[in-house]
Amino acid sequence: MGIEIEDKFDVSPEYAVPDLSGLADVVGPKSYQLVALYYDTPDLRLASRGVTLRRRRGGADPGWHLKLPKAKGVRQEITHPLTRSTKVVPDELAELVRAYTRGAELQPVAELDTRRTVTVLLDGETGLVEIADDRVKGTVYGEEPKVVRWREVEAELLEGGSQALLAKVGKRLRKAGASPSEAASKLAKLLEPAPLPTAPTKPGSAGEIVIAYLSGQVKALLSQDPRVRRAEEDAVHQMRVASRRMRSALKAFKTVVVDTGELQEELRWLGNVLGEARDLEVIRARYAKMLSGLAPELVTGPIQTRLGSDLQRREEEAYGRIKEVLSGERYYVLLDALDELVSAPALGKAAAKPAEEKLHAIAVANWERVTKAYDHAQAIDDVERREIAMHDVRKAAKRARYTAEALQPSLGAGMGKLAKLSEDIQEVLGTYQDGVVAQETLAKEAESARQAGEDTFTYGLLIGIERNAAERAHKEFPRVWKETLKAVTKVL
Repeated sequence: MGIEIEDKFDVSPEYAVPDLSGLADVVGPKSYQLVALYYDTPDLRLASRGVTLRRRRGGADPGWHLKLPKAKGVRQEITHPLTRSTKVVPDELAELVRAYTRGAELQPVAELDTRRTVTVLLDGETGLVEIADDRVKGTVYGEEPKVVRWREVEAELLEGGSQALLAKVGKRLRKAGASPSEAASKLAKLLEPAPLPTAPTKPGSAGEIVIAYLSGQVKALLSQDPRVRRAEEDAVHQMRVASRRMRSALKAFKTVVVDTGELQEELRWLGNVLGEARDLEVIRARYAKMLSGLAPELVTGPIQTRLGSDLQRREEEAYGRIKEVLSGERYYVLLDALDELVSAPALGKAAAKPAEEKLHAIAVANWERVTKAYDHAQAIDDVERREIAMHDVRKAAKRARYTAEALQPSLGAGMGKLAKLSEDIQEVLGTYQDGVVAQETLAKEAESARQAGEDTFTYGLLIGIERNAAERAHKEFPRVWKETLKAVTKVL
């Protein structure tokens, strides 16, 4: 796996790659013949999302290549050794595009036969930038195969290079007559997938702003899907955040986008599926940090095994359940519903109203939910019930934060400030709640250890540390709340 950062240029058949000396040591040119077979669903679901999956022969890196978009000019590349079969995509790669294929069959859709001439810029033996001059023959499969020929130049950043050097290379290529390519890949130039449908919203309206935000979160969720399947660091957290943000937005903007109750429940279901592994991941890291901070003589019994490898085993089991869900029909139906949400949403009357007028009022209403939840909690005499009600304050603060973050690009810095203030409330209450949950988990683990005849001294020590941290957050909250109320009045 690697990150591919490159600039692509369209050039004429007569184009001459300019002299690149002076930028670094120049090695080449050297030529290769590359033949790549591209796979997609019959309706080009991968190509429409900027994803490419190919089997390539020739050159320095033959094999299967899956490229997933991350940002403009940046793609994540995952490789797999070359297989004999040209008809069957390796299971490992087919699994990583299920969020796009959703059960549809992958088949060859096109072939690219490329004569590539490569020049490399080096610093000693370290590669900086690779310039590939490609003469391409592209064939689109179908009842009547279509053949297209063109020439293009790519400048790709290598491990030792810098964005500044890549920019200098691009400048020389443009000066020699190259023009930046509008196509994200060769396949995008060859195939013509139907564009993804977009919602018919009015420019400058509340509907336009809300649908644009939701569309961004759908893309974020889809981009994390392959990373979750590979159990990459922070992927489950990011996918869970995207699902939570969408659910929160659908609640907050219910007068803009209507009839989303069922979709909200499905997003809640997905968040819960992801949450098991995420919570175990967080608590395992939390305990590891706490244990590492103790003097060795204070760590007794096999506590590191119970709070380390045992939790990791449970986390891995949770990942297995996630992967099973992500390959199931219920998940595919949810993804289809999200596509429909951003392409053909059910819009309410508020969607046509001017964005600033309507959405500012929604931001105010969501902050008022926080203050109402707080007032309700403080009116409860029973301490235990009051603490439970304060958890609702935290949830309201999170929704107010997500709402403000969604509106910051359109309504400006005030929403950014409101998001930060809401986050302050959320974090203080979260620190307290996390400490309470951590104590409960430690108590359960201590009881298991006690029944197994193990020394439980360190469990008690950790429970004490967690209790002190939770109590500090509890005492700090009144000050944070008072300061936040004062600051919010200046924003709203």
